Amino acid sequence: MGRHTRQDGRSPLRSAALTSVLAVGVVGAMATAGVFTVHLRHPGRPSTDTVAMTAPAPAATAASSSAPTPTPTPAVTPAAASDPAAGGPDTVQLAAPVTAPTLLAPPAAPPDTAPGTTATAPDDAESRRVGALFSGPTGPGHHFCTASVIDSPGRDLILTAAHCLSSANGVTFVPGYRDGRAPYGSWQVTEVYTADGWRHGGDPDEDFAILAVAPRDGRLIEDVLGGNPLGTDASWTAQVRLYGYPAGAELPRLCTNTTSRQDTYQRRIDCPSFPGGTSGGPFVDTATGRVIGVIGGYQQGGDTEDTSYSAAFDHTVAELLAEAS
Repeated sequence: MGRHTRQDGRSPLRSAALTSVLAVGVVGAMATAGVFTVHLRHPGRPSTDTVAMTAPAPAATAASSSAPTPTPTPAVTPAAASDPAAGGPDTVQLAAPVTAPTLLAPPAAPPDTAPGTTATAPDDAESRRVGALFSGPTGPGHHFCTASVIDSPGRDLILTAAHCLSSANGVTFVPGYRDGRAPYGSWQVTEVYTADGWRHGGDPDEDFAILAVAPRDGRLIEDVLGGNPLGTDASWTAQVRLYGYPAGAELPRLCTNTTSRQDTYQRRIDCPSFPGGTSGGPFVDTATGRVIGVIGGYQQGGDTEDTSYSAAFDHTVAELLAEAS
């Protein structure tokens, strides 16, 4: 989605678009048979990229271990480097397996990160649950939005913004993505769940989506990485860690700051350098470890890189989680 002006004359929206020729559906743009649009935020840089969507490559196997959350050492397997059927050079295999239990109070942001300052996210248990959504091979130039693993009864759900996509076709989630590597594999999105207000009118107050992902090698995503619990009715002035993957970057960004109330159903945070691609990034409450928002909502997340918004998380998102579980 490019930056564009609303027909009602209100502020321009911060967004960008990635159009696929192999899926159907449009959110926030005109639909054409056989084409769907997934939305990012690119302030001041209107663009529409057409990408031929291919079936996701199988990811390498992660063995089991009793270690709680070891730092992975990615290593490209010989098959991945030479055999397209094995996933290609963008697919990596864990040298050490990862298991991570659900944490209600994840580690705080690095102490040298001042409130309202954006920096590269550290590689820790919380940041590994955040990843990029891809519409093609895992690698630079193919990710378009951000998502995160959430705690659920079925242990197979992730959370993003509803304006990011309307179809699961050809979409994969890569948690902990860094510099073209997928240390925890690529997970196929199988279902997209959105609230009634979004489905029947694109209500920005319901700009959140829950996605189901298929198991990999017999394991569920939450069993591999853990999941952040969903939080509802949090204080408007909660302190949160905000994560996001800019479309033009290969490392996740992190900013910690206190949110405020934009209007009745919208939360606001001032964090610099959250451009296109960060839509769907989670607001993680520093006090509880719960996700209380995602970048989206008002102006599809904001019309500048320095202020982001989220639809308020109340009973509606809780009911959506129950539907998807």
